[in-house]
Amino acid sequence: MVLSVLSVVYFSLGLTAAAPPSEPEHSGCIKVNRCKCLMRDGSGLIDLGSVADEDGFIQRLKPLASAWGNTDVLLTFSPCLPFSQPEDFSITACTDVAACVNIRIHQDNGFINQYLNYGRHEGNKFSYNDSKKTLTVSYSMFPDSEPQTVVHYQCGPGRSITHSQSFSADGPLQMWVESPCACPNACALVDVGPGTIFLIILCLSVTAYFIIGSCALRPFRTSNGVQMAPEDSVWCMICYQLRERSEGGRRKRNYSLTDTL
Repeated sequence: MVLSVLSVVYFSLGLTAAAPPSEPEHSGCIKVNRCKCLMRDGSGLIDLGSVADEDGFIQRLKPLASAWGNTDVLLTFSPCLPFSQPEDFSITACTDVAACVNIRIHQDNGFINQYLNYGRHEGNKFSYNDSKKTLTVSYSMFPDSEPQTVVHYQCGPGRSITHSQSFSADGPLQMWVESPCACPNACALVDVGPGTIFLIILCLSVTAYFIIGSCALRPFRTSNGVQMAPEDSVWCMICYQLRERSEGGRRKRNYSLTDTL
């Protein structure tokens, strides 16, 4: 009886030791869209669009190391903006992609360009490492296919971009991007929505109304005091012009104001 109890205790302890540690409840991030990730711990939002340059690219025709002779490998990558290469052709292998590799083979009379699709924004997968403060995003040609490009966005004070030691068609292209904009709620882009545009137009309209109105009002004295009346030339200019054109001539209107005490 004692041996059976001890065996049960040892077995339960073995299961406890073998069980992997559970992840914290508020670790990682939640993918909002193909370009944004919301932190589970409430620290903020990571916007990959702020990591790119003003044109939306992180790399544009960046030469990569290659073991192929007489061949140049050029990488173009955008974390949020779908692009196509070359731009002169409407349909190529690199159409609406996130990463495109241009293989330029040199020959005697020139060179031959080959464009390879190395991942799209649709179906990209997010994974966040809390200890390293790194957001890893995988880009594939198709949603369920193997990733062609894997980019590690690391939150840090510096700005640097590094790649795999040598370009190879066997595995995915690895890229490490360190930037302070890869931190939550850092370098947030200002989004001007329709509400903000409406408020700006409303404020400008009210300001113009009071400025033009103050210049167009004409003061005159009555029994009730000094009053102000709008000038016809300002407030009724459009009505006068339409009326004069319809009648075929101009009419002059004179107004006389008398004071009664």
